Amino acid sequence: MYPALAVLQAEKNNDIEVLWVGSDDGLEADLVKRAGIEFKGIPAAGLHGVSVFSLPGRLLKLAKGFFAAGNIIREFKPDVMFFTGGYVGFPVAMAGRKVPSVLFVPDIEPGMALNYLSKSANVITVVCRDSVNYFKDPEKIKITGYPTRKDIQQWDKADALKVFGLSDDLPVLFVFGGSKGARSINHALRANLSALLPRCQIIHVTGTTDWEDMQQFFNGLPDEEKRNYKIFPYLHEEMGAAFSAADLIISRAGASTLGEFPLFGVPGILVPYPYAWRYQKVNADYLVSKNAALMIKDEDLSGKMTETVTDLLDHPEKLSAMKVAMQGLAMPDAAQNILDIIKAAAKKQF
Repeated sequence: MYPALAVLQAEKNNDIEVLWVGSDDGLEADLVKRAGIEFKGIPAAGLHGVSVFSLPGRLLKLAKGFFAAGNIIREFKPDVMFFTGGYVGFPVAMAGRKVPSVLFVPDIEPGMALNYLSKSANVITVVCRDSVNYFKDPEKIKITGYPTRKDIQQWDKADALKVFGLSDDLPVLFVFGGSKGARSINHALRANLSALLPRCQIIHVTGTTDWEDMQQFFNGLPDEEKRNYKIFPYLHEEMGAAFSAADLIISRAGASTLGEFPLFGVPGILVPYPYAWRYQKVNADYLVSKNAALMIKDEDLSGKMTETVTDLLDHPEKLSAMKVAMQGLAMPDAAQNILDIIKAAAKKQF
């Protein structure tokens, strides 16, 4: 969702009429409407990994989504369709198969839905060259980079530190695991917190799931530890401030790491989600291969967190080299690159 919003933010002339089609029971509707974009929901359901008992109901939902998407397309008459993944793309792509389409692949390796959508897409936009190997039609592929939102880039480091009440006396470690959070990362940080705080300041986004438990833990800490440990359930506009303040990040290896970490030039210690191991590990492997990040398995994180962080802090030349490598992967014009491709596809130039 955020890559698509970033692409739309790149439009400066407001000469594009946009309709966002999403799942009628999804969470994106409020965020899309808050961005001033018209939204219509359709029935949609995934098929990957479902039981035979739930399959008929999901197929029926997809069929309803196909007819709903067809009605929307006939009424709206789009010149081009833009897909960023998700099972809601299936019925829309089927209903709009005669409309030019552009696909953005956020991870290095495309998931099942994106693989399906790539077959009918006129253009496939990808983050980096490593993604080309996963597609059968390389001539359709454009390397654009990962689009990032403008509103996360408004702080310099000094202002970002002020946002969180931090100083420039100690380096800043930013720890997060997504909007819901990553329990294993939260628990590993709890176990290592006392060892880490003498060496660095910490911004910790716990996610909403563990927030109450982590808040209780924070309340029980000594005052001297609370000073350098800033804890939040979630960050919205301040997420950019956290990236700007950070000298090192510990996080999952979702697709956004391929765009946001290079944009801010922050090295990462990546912990791929074990139940999405394949895609997140491919992302992590890519950043590790570029000397921009390190990777730790989820089950090893608690035992290796302090050692890994302090090794980097004790060897600033190594951390600096990772920072330079991460900066070298940045493609800050990615959103504009994709927007230009969408406009060209609308004019049937692809």
